[in-house]
Amino acid sequence: MTSPLRKPFIAGNWKMHLTLSESVALAKEVRVGCADGGPEVALCVPFTAITVVAEAVKGSPAAVGGQDLHWEAQGAYTGEVSAKQLADAGCRVVIIGHSERRRYFGETDETVNKKLKSALGADLIPIVCVGETLDEREQQKTYRVLETQIKGAFMNFAPAELSRAILAYEPVWAIGTGKTATPDQAQDAHTFIRKCLARGISEKLAAGMRILYGGSVKADNIDSLMAEPDLDGALVGGESLKAANFVRIIQFRTQARMERKA
Repeated sequence: MTSPLRKPFIAGNWKMHLTLSESVALAKEVRVGCADGGPEVALCVPFTAITVVAEAVKGSPAAVGGQDLHWEAQGAYTGEVSAKQLADAGCRVVIIGHSERRRYFGETDETVNKKLKSALGADLIPIVCVGETLDEREQQKTYRVLETQIKGAFMNFAPAELSRAILAYEPVWAIGTGKTATPDQAQDAHTFIRKCLARGISEKLAAGMRILYGGSVKADNIDSLMAEPDLDGALVGGESLKAANFVRIIQFRTQARMERKA
């Protein structure tokens, strides 16, 4: 089970789904399942839905997040959105470096680093994504890829600047495929990530930073994943579009918690 020093965090990534009315309806269903004292919850919605979802979850423990941002504060960048604009629209969270952004839109470790600086400057909570492809895993390159991406994302940041940052380990081979890393595989990657943070930045930051797992997280596997000591939450894709399933993920139960209740 995750360390009591690290409050669990469950983020839903709605990707390019839902109209405004559908977004509001889903947000209202989810907010009912968010309880004070439970994990932190974020709904990372399409840019068009930020304001209406922010209003729908107002006064609840759920926060609203963006799925990407530009690193510049303003300028002639047609189609882009700045950190300040996200915050002004009602966001408290933003995803940076998702594998789909890397794969389809040319995201690099360098742009992740610049976006992270912009997000922190606007007091947003950044969820920085890292993870290997199937080819990289089969070639035994998982650790190398993770270390390179972490170094690139956090380059030139002091430990204190990263106190709000969250990492999300999302093995690319498990995203949208129905394949999920086993709890042991996820724990192994999270342990390595924490060691990288301790070695490259600081042990204090490593002990306190929340590391989420993302990759076909479902209502029927969240309990076993969250029972692992270095998994501090989840970045949820398709299941976050199903209110009942996402609420069940938010209300995950670990064996340790069940034993205490018994």
